[in-house]
Amino acid sequence: MKIKEANTFIKRFKGLMFLRDFDYVLKIKCNGVHTFFMKTNIDIILTDKNDKILYIYKNVKPWKIILPKKNVTYTYETKPNYLNLKVGEKIKK
Repeated sequence: MKIKEANTFIKRFKGLMFLRDFDYVLKIKCNGVHTFFMKTNIDIILTDKNDKILYIYKNVKPWKIILPKKNVTYTYETKPNYLNLKVGEKIKK
């Protein structure tokens, strides 16, 4: 699994907007996201500071909002069904 980190304001702001296809997982330090201007559905995984999965949102359509959640530090955005993970597991890099 290739992980790219959105570690600047511009990278965090853009995220996966306007992309139709990508071959990586995007890691963002935030506790909620939106899918405005997305060209495809995505899976969204919210983790704590130790990358323990707290929430998983599957096949999220464009123009949706995932409101900020308590105890979430990182958000991972992926292609639908790209990762086979469950709540409580840890993201391994």
